[in-house]
Amino acid sequence: MPAPVTLPRLSWGDPASDRRALLVHGLGSNGALMWRFGVALAEAGWRADAVDLRGHGTAPRALEYSIEAYAADLASTRPHGDGGWDLVVAHSLGGAAATVVAASDPEWTERLVLVDPAIHLAPRDREIVRTSQERSFADPTIDAVRAEHPHWHPHDIELKALSAQQASRWAVEQTSVQNAAWDVRDAASLLSVPTHVIGSDPKVYSIFTGDLAAQVLTNPAVTMSVVTGAGHSPHRDKADATIAQFLTAIGG
Repeated sequence: MPAPVTLPRLSWGDPASDRRALLVHGLGSNGALMWRFGVALAEAGWRADAVDLRGHGTAPRALEYSIEAYAADLASTRPHGDGGWDLVVAHSLGGAAATVVAASDPEWTERLVLVDPAIHLAPRDREIVRTSQERSFADPTIDAVRAEHPHWHPHDIELKALSAQQASRWAVEQTSVQNAAWDVRDAASLLSVPTHVIGSDPKVYSIFTGDLAAQVLTNPAVTMSVVTGAGHSPHRDKADATIAQFLTAIGG
């Protein structure tokens, strides 16, 4: 794997908790946008650490933005400098990178939850992602985010605007350029840790559905639920339903 960078962290819960979770955001976002999972885990007695991915938030900038590079950074994260995580929760791009790590190192985490993960992006999805990111960078303001997502919680609106202001536009663009074949299906087939996918509603928009989902679900380690009425970010679109499915998946 490429040389890792050290990722900054934001935490929820008791630092002394013996249950440790890593939260990983998606393309163009930041660790703070995983706050719904952080709050839910803290209330359940966990310690949750969210990272900013390379080129995002306040994380170091770099030249390489392949999925393997993102994975290298995640692989070097440990709850106490050694050992593995009890749980990793990863959205979209973060889900792709976390899948690569968990497949190559089953001791990295005991359990994996993937939120509408970017396991494979077809040309249509790549174009949708590209135009979405262009809109975010064109007007990275609270008003613009609120206009597009009026039903989101105020925290999500504020943090989504902030994430567009913080992220390197070049890094986000290079994530597409440097992953011309965006496909970690082979890694997904090798997952051996219990993995649950929280999928978005394909009637709204999902990048993990249809034949792709069916293929990944042939792995007996992988299960799936769908958040009805939610788009690609179910933890922002339908937060209560998403967290309910999440807590069920990890056993409360």
